[in-house]
Amino acid sequence: MTSIFGHDTARAEILNAAVAGRLHHGWIFAGPQGIGKASLARDITLCLLAGREAIGSVPTDHQAAHLFAAGTHPDYAELARLEKDSGDLARNISVDQVRGLSRLFSTAPSVSQRRVIVIDAADDMERGAANALLKNLEEPPRDVLFLLISHAPSRLLPTIRSRCRVMRLSPLSDDAMEAALRAAVPEMAERERAELLRVGGGSPGRALALSGLGVADMLDALARIAETGDPSNGERLALAKALSLKAARPRYETFLEQAPAFIAGQAKGRSGKALADAIAAWEAARDLAGGAIPLSLDPSATVFELCSHVATLAQTRNAPLMDRAG
Repeated sequence: MTSIFGHDTARAEILNAAVAGRLHHGWIFAGPQGIGKASLARDITLCLLAGREAIGSVPTDHQAAHLFAAGTHPDYAELARLEKDSGDLARNISVDQVRGLSRLFSTAPSVSQRRVIVIDAADDMERGAANALLKNLEEPPRDVLFLLISHAPSRLLPTIRSRCRVMRLSPLSDDAMEAALRAAVPEMAERERAELLRVGGGSPGRALALSGLGVADMLDALARIAETGDPSNGERLALAKALSLKAARPRYETFLEQAPAFIAGQAKGRSGKALADAIAAWEAARDLAGGAIPLSLDPSATVFELCSHVATLAQTRNAPLMDRAG
């Protein structure tokens, strides 16, 4: 099993409820993507299947651990988007997948005292699948627990949300993030780990996805542009050239996410005209970045323009002082 970082309180709440015999039949684990919601759900699932709620850990030689690791535990099912013949993932979790759970519900638990269903992610269910799940939540089979992973719970049917308890999980602290990164890639260099910690936003999954993309270098360049305004256009031209290459596509797509986020971060601590200008720059960058891929905009021109929005931050850096002076 993958180690769990940063969600001790949530884990204890559910396991303690199980020990006390008051565990609700449906839970939504809600929070940003990549913070370990699914890993937490699987860890809790194994504890419940092994009947070790009070201890909270399951030895690797336990029967439930063996079955769970092999994907053959008869009292467990996990729904996710299926892989197609092309190797791509299906667009949604289908209604047939949800209806297929009826085989699990038709008999009593065979190895454990309860059955557990994890849906990763519930946001991916097609409408028919959501309605089929709702019927099970409205009349839950005996001794069945549903754990729904959701990156955006507002997208779920209101009736599904109303029949589940929502466990809101927060991004990890820096200490938990560092521990997670060390566990995931023990051989990672200290400098790279520090860079990923800076850009990960409390999400180990997101940080690892950005590994090797030079995000820290992008942010350093944006910081210089925001500080100086890049009067010679040297910084923005260098970024535009580097990110427009075909081989740089993953870095370009990452830059489209990072540039508006960088401007939003720069807006903090500003006031008056400086804040208004930063918000305007963020809105323009957000709209440009959001349309870059769907509209097939030229990468070089897009990067240059995004950098130009960042450059406007330098022009109003001292605006709060000017406002007060006036």
